[in-house]
Amino acid sequence: METLDSREVYTNNWMTVREDAIRRPDGSDGIYGVVDKPDYALVIPLAGDRLQLVEQFRYPLGIRRWEFPQGTAPERAEATPAELAARELREETGLSAGGLVQIGLLDVAPGLSSQRGRVFLATQLAQGQPQREHEEQDMRTGWFTRQQFEHMVAGGEITDAQSIAAYTLLLLWERREHH
Repeated sequence: METLDSREVYTNNWMTVREDAIRRPDGSDGIYGVVDKPDYALVIPLAGDRLQLVEQFRYPLGIRRWEFPQGTAPERAEATPAELAARELREETGLSAGGLVQIGLLDVAPGLSSQRGRVFLATQLAQGQPQREHEEQDMRTGWFTRQQFEHMVAGGEITDAQSIAAYTLLLLWERREHH
């Protein structure tokens, strides 16, 4: 597919929406709408059999949702994936990790967005005070066993696609590391 032209339709501190004029392989022309967002880090805080999740109001859905800590650098600041992961963990939960390892990569919605996420496993956790952004002031945290997490996914209480996919990456990483 060839990009013939691109125009920015909307932008703010978190995203840009653009419309691209494209030429398909068969020679026909079309348009493609793309949401450009910075890459994010998602962190799985793991202590023994327990996972820490955050719950917050997700405005586009109009409901509160449990998910793993995740996010992008404020105002599109530059940060390595590991720095971003440590920052998101500390900011949203107050936790710092003695062990932080990248276990996978996720594409959020590759049919409409350029955003990609790196998934990190955080272990050897120490508790501190959260340093939440203004938009996260209603956030709360909780520890859940793996069994509780899986029950919440099966029951529709956890529906965040990135969190569910990240848990799958954790299971695959553990299988690979223990065999």
